[in-house]
Amino acid sequence: MQALCRVARRLYSTQPPERAASALPKFAAAARDASAPMAVRERRERKQAHLKPSTDSDLTPSEYSRYRRALAKGELMDQRGRDMTEAQWLDALNERRTRLRGLKVTDNNGEKELQVVGQRVYLPNIIFRMVRNHTPTGKPYNPYEATFRVPMSVTKTDVRSYLSAVYGVKTTYIRTANYFSPLYRIYNGSKATRSYRTYKRAVVGLVDPFYYPQAMEDMTAEDRKKRMNWLNEKFALDALKRWRRHELVRTSLSGSKTWRFTGHLRRDKILKAVARSRASMLRAVEEVKEELAEKRAQGIPIFSDTKSRSRPTKRKEALLAN
Repeated sequence: MQALCRVARRLYSTQPPERAASALPKFAAAARDASAPMAVRERRERKQAHLKPSTDSDLTPSEYSRYRRALAKGELMDQRGRDMTEAQWLDALNERRTRLRGLKVTDNNGEKELQVVGQRVYLPNIIFRMVRNHTPTGKPYNPYEATFRVPMSVTKTDVRSYLSAVYGVKTTYIRTANYFSPLYRIYNGSKATRSYRTYKRAVVGLVDPFYYPQAMEDMTAEDRKKRMNWLNEKFALDALKRWRRHELVRTSLSGSKTWRFTGHLRRDKILKAVARSRASMLRAVEEVKEELAEKRAQGIPIFSDTKSRSRPTKRKEALLAN
């Protein structure tokens, strides 16, 4: 009977459905649905029409299934016998999701106080490195999503709490993926991993949009030149690049006994130095050829046919003297 009343109430309702106070903005909700994994989207597409939420609903298909399941069990009924609407259920769900972890409400002489359950960490020794989102070619950048590289030990709850407590950033979803470094061959022949290639990628959905600084390849020539000048002024990128090239040459060839560092690192200067060395060698060869030709014309023997006698040692000279 209650199910029949709910159906009748829906059929004869003329007002639009109530919107949850904690519902996401339109573009944030669209970004959340678009960033769902492919397997999840395929599974949602296979659902029947009556199992999917309406187009004006704020619930995702997964949240809608949870709402229908709890509604069928009678877990959403209040004391008056009324069921929670989708907006009320979503507000209660988001209130639980955004609660502060590690706190509990205690009763102190009739007054409610918040008590810290866990241990406070004022200076966390973890690094959140923000990187640019992966954007396919021809697709616009998604400002309702942020990508971080975090340590492997960080969980989704840690990411949500860190962003909320330190920066006041509200998140809608967090998806993580672990990346492990491949094996690299080192100097002694064995293989080892590289620590900076092992990390966890956390893709975080944002309520408020965040526009990452424009990429260099998307700027105009004038803006790119201004940005490069600013980077060189603040961080000395050109000097750092030259220093790295000098150090690479010095450390890679410093073990050679005959090698001498000339200071040339550019390819054009290296080719010019090689050409000068080759020209001087060719000139020396031509001089030797001319000298041999002159000796041959004068009848001077160039090579002696007699075998060179070995020089007597001091011991032989002493024996001959005796």
